[in-house]
Amino acid sequence: MKSLDRLIRALRRLPGVGPRQAERFATYFLRASQGETEEFIQALSSVKQDIKLCPVCFAYSETDRCPICSDPDRDHSQICVVEDPQDIEAIEKTKAYRGVYHVLHGAISPLDGRGAEQVKVRELVGRVQNAQIPVREVIIATDPDSEGETTALYLADLLRATGVQVSRIGYGVPLGGDIDYMDEMTLGYSLKGRTKLS
Repeated sequence: MKSLDRLIRALRRLPGVGPRQAERFATYFLRASQGETEEFIQALSSVKQDIKLCPVCFAYSETDRCPICSDPDRDHSQICVVEDPQDIEAIEKTKAYRGVYHVLHGAISPLDGRGAEQVKVRELVGRVQNAQIPVREVIIATDPDSEGETTALYLADLLRATGVQVSRIGYGVPLGGDIDYMDEMTLGYSLKGRTKLS
């Protein structure tokens, strides 16, 4: 059945969806009522039409500027740089940060052919240099993997020339974790990122 195979191939392009799961999803849509299928199609169509990138931070937004960039109670002198829009949600859940964000939409990865031009680096530097409220700190919250580290080092070097304070989020041993179960890399980063107690 060509139409079913086409749907399975399309579903396999979704991140984290393997062949078996794509078949299950396709079978679900085959068995679903016309109303359920139409609702799904409408939701997909609405997302593509209504959601755009905020012109300031490049997060997803249904309005001209996202709610965080539009909020006068946020600290606009502090920018947290993340790789993906969903990273904002994770940080917001902590309720520990009241600044604004900048979404790169990826990380620098020379092996994958993705340089600084393919992510929103130029826009970040321009934002820092031309901010109406002077930026005092840029917090780099890229993933603690090789691409995230490459991106963090590149950004720190680039932003140093602007005179803004650049910091990196801390990472290491999780709260409640046992040190003897931690891998060497996590422990190494924990030791390098230690804080002074007195």
